[in-house]
Amino acid sequence: MPEQASAVAPAADDLSPLAPLRRPVFRMLWFTWLAANITMWMNDVASAWLMTSLAPSPLWVALVQSASTLPVFLLGLPSGALADILDRRRFLMVTQFWVAGIATVVCLAVALEMMSAPLLLALTFANGVGLAMRWPVFAAIVPELVPRQQLPLALALNGVSMNISRIVGPLLAGAIIAAAGSAWVFALNAVLSVVAGFTIMRWRRVHQESPLGRERFTSAMRVGVQYVRQSRRLRGVFARIAVFFFHSTALLALLPLVARGLPGGSAGTFTVLLASMGGGAIVAALSIARIRRLMPVQRLLLAGAALQSVAVLAVALAPNVYVAVPAMFCAGVAWITVANTLTVAAQMALPDWVRARGMSIYQMSIMGSTAAGAALWGQVATWTSIDRSLLVSALTGTVLMALAQRLFADRGIEEDLTPARVFKVPHAEAPPRTGRIQVQIEYRIDPARMDEFMELMQESRRSRMSQGALDWQVMRDVHEPGRVVETVTDESWTEHLRRFDRVTADDVRLRDRKLAFHIGVAPPVVSRFLIER
Repeated sequence: MPEQASAVAPAADDLSPLAPLRRPVFRMLWFTWLAANITMWMNDVASAWLMTSLAPSPLWVALVQSASTLPVFLLGLPSGALADILDRRRFLMVTQFWVAGIATVVCLAVALEMMSAPLLLALTFANGVGLAMRWPVFAAIVPELVPRQQLPLALALNGVSMNISRIVGPLLAGAIIAAAGSAWVFALNAVLSVVAGFTIMRWRRVHQESPLGRERFTSAMRVGVQYVRQSRRLRGVFARIAVFFFHSTALLALLPLVARGLPGGSAGTFTVLLASMGGGAIVAALSIARIRRLMPVQRLLLAGAALQSVAVLAVALAPNVYVAVPAMFCAGVAWITVANTLTVAAQMALPDWVRARGMSIYQMSIMGSTAAGAALWGQVATWTSIDRSLLVSALTGTVLMALAQRLFADRGIEEDLTPARVFKVPHAEAPPRTGRIQVQIEYRIDPARMDEFMELMQESRRSRMSQGALDWQVMRDVHEPGRVVETVTDESWTEHLRRFDRVTADDVRLRDRKLAFHIGVAPPVVSRFLIER
């Protein structure tokens, strides 16, 4: 079993903001994550500032943000599938060594004066590949380390880690750039990443292989996408997070140019503005439990989007750094409030077997919208001005979040995802090695209640497809009005058996609701067929 607690671990009902840090494994990985995030922010700050010298147009500067986030959009699902299939500890460790290798290459290119704007974007993209690979696995690990009641607190502490690094990373990067040059920023990144990799080696997590073996890579990706498509809760969460980050990224993408444009603007100004945003996020993260009690989740998300818009407007119109700093602080409060609320909602809607894939798609929503937003708002700033680009992003952000709240009516949807191994696993004397499996379940339904039953069968479809079925259909006998046959097609016999491991308490209740419609003397007849090619 994965290591989850120790003798000194706190009680599960300890809900103080720092309770998860009293768990040794979580504490170790939290500090490792902090170091990883510091290197990420140092890299982003140094790269963005370096680009203002190599190619100072708004579009090139904004493309640094796109290059760092686009890999997560492109590689998020494959990395999530690998994180659900492979040993998560080793996978996380390898990602740290990858980031260290890229930082070393960047350091050498800067030191040897071989760096150019296209090369910087290419290496920033390569660094983003490491970020794309490590985020889903870390997101999947966190629920292993704390009880369910402490999960919102653990995720908030991860937000604290991100925003401490948002302060420490830029401060370190700015000080090193001013004192020694950009090359030393990337050198320190390499060292910190190597240290983080060796720290992860100390974690004695025992990886448990499924008795059915590893999922096939392509099949694992397909199932991850299916699970998200069938979950109304997750679709609503992903839509909201995409809308929020598409607009909020305008501030971060254009912040180096905003800092340059303020009176006395310099690398230090850029660092102070980023640190102010990080400070606001830390304050909000430590108060997140109280903030969530102030209003329902839906109103909290809309209020966070509105606060973000007001903060962006204030930064766009700020005459000096003294006005911009408190505005950035408010932007940090809004950012962590919305991000934490939606991250908790996503984690609660995912069972462990598909968690890394689900969270990778969640991260793809963030990074895809961030990359697209950075490019768009950078182009708008090129066509008009930096101030006008920020104004448009602020004004449209709240409007579209309110629209998303109306279009995705997922409030009140609660699911019990507790594993329930109550269904009898089928046994075959000679299990087929290849070929698809089709399962047929035959029901006898009162024709007067047929419409009601067929509506319930749509829930059955979502359940079967969420578990990984390849296809689902329901058929009504034209000669016997009460005879209904449900068919479920699986990719193979092994994948058919995997679905029994994925049954939840909600699935059991759904089975009972379907059986309540069955009027036959005997239970519904279940048949399994091998589809011949």
